Amino acid sequence: MDTTLLIAAAIKIGVFIGITLSFVSICVIFERRFSAIIQDRVGPNRTMVPLSILGFKKDFALPIGGLTQPVADGLKFILKEDFTPAYVRKFFFWLAPALVVVPALLTMAVVPFGSPMQIGESWIPMAVADLNVGPLFVFAIASLSVYGITLAGWASNSKYPFFGGVRSCAQMISYEIALGLSIIPVLMMFGDLNLGHIVEYQAANGWLLLPMWGEGWTLERWLMLLPLGIAFVVFTTSIFAETNRMPFDLPECETELVGGYHTEYSSMKFALFFMGEYAAMVVGSAIIVTLFFGGWSIGFGLDGMLPIGAWWVSLLHIGCFLTKVTVFILFFILVRWTVPRFRYDQLMTLGWVVFFELALINVFLAALILAFPAIGWGGFIGGFIALVIVSFLLIKIAKGASTTTREYGAV
Repeated sequence: MDTTLLIAAAIKIGVFIGITLSFVSICVIFERRFSAIIQDRVGPNRTMVPLSILGFKKDFALPIGGLTQPVADGLKFILKEDFTPAYVRKFFFWLAPALVVVPALLTMAVVPFGSPMQIGESWIPMAVADLNVGPLFVFAIASLSVYGITLAGWASNSKYPFFGGVRSCAQMISYEIALGLSIIPVLMMFGDLNLGHIVEYQAANGWLLLPMWGEGWTLERWLMLLPLGIAFVVFTTSIFAETNRMPFDLPECETELVGGYHTEYSSMKFALFFMGEYAAMVVGSAIIVTLFFGGWSIGFGLDGMLPIGAWWVSLLHIGCFLTKVTVFILFFILVRWTVPRFRYDQLMTLGWVVFFELALINVFLAALILAFPAIGWGGFIGGFIALVIVSFLLIKIAKGASTTTREYGAV
């Protein structure tokens, strides 16, 4: 039994690393081809194999639609000169890229990418670490990436990278508050912090935003669609801000900061920042899918008809999970190439004046709906009126503080 668990753990770690790193490479070609479609151009549709350097007359293009482009990008990063400027703080300069990419990879470890598989008498959960505090682990580890970006800006000992590091620190702290508050209604709904249990509940009783089977037809579940929908919008937008992608890429805004916090980086150290951004996008998509769209669940009651534990069912669920993640990755790319970049004051206003208050109010709205069976109509109406009054005062205070800050900044 112990040998079985060790082998299963090794396989899961291999699958986890392979899936994450493969998706990082695939995201590169997705980004280029999808942006080309949006802008009505061709994009990379072939990558030449440089046979001429071996003495052949001409290079050779593989007829596979440009899928070798990530290989060419990887070779380019490996073969470029690894230059470290003399004026940087070298230890922290080298440490920063690792602090960006490692937390993004670690957070994927608690995400269940398939249904549990039965091997002999053992049930093997399809997650590297089946923790009972999954969301808390994700927030705790993902927040460490800000240290890498901030250190990169500071250790570069240069003006523009330093500005990019400071921007990233302020941005990620601002949106992590809204990110944490937005997920509270979800956890109140499930009453569980184990991501595997959350997905299993959705497989049996309807996805969080699609309660169409099992116990999802109850009035409470449909009333909860309002706070859960708000939570989804705030959570998804905050994930965009956490990954530093458009329209929240102010830390690396090339129109103002040349390249931002990674201006002084080259070769594989720059590639690690590149990988960190795409890995964070993959992990963010996986978390959104897990919490709001059933994770590996096929949905519509079909999971209950399958023999859970069979190896082929687990593979089917892994395919379903990867399909959903791919859809959200394409959504990330679509937003990047269609929505213009915010000004920095707009970015801070959205985080502190809009999302923070909205997520906080949403927590009390979800609590009021969940408490309805116990408090009845009288308590519900009284609580709703109190919530409206408090929300109005909170919004007025936030707007007043925002106006004062803008006026002070203008002076």
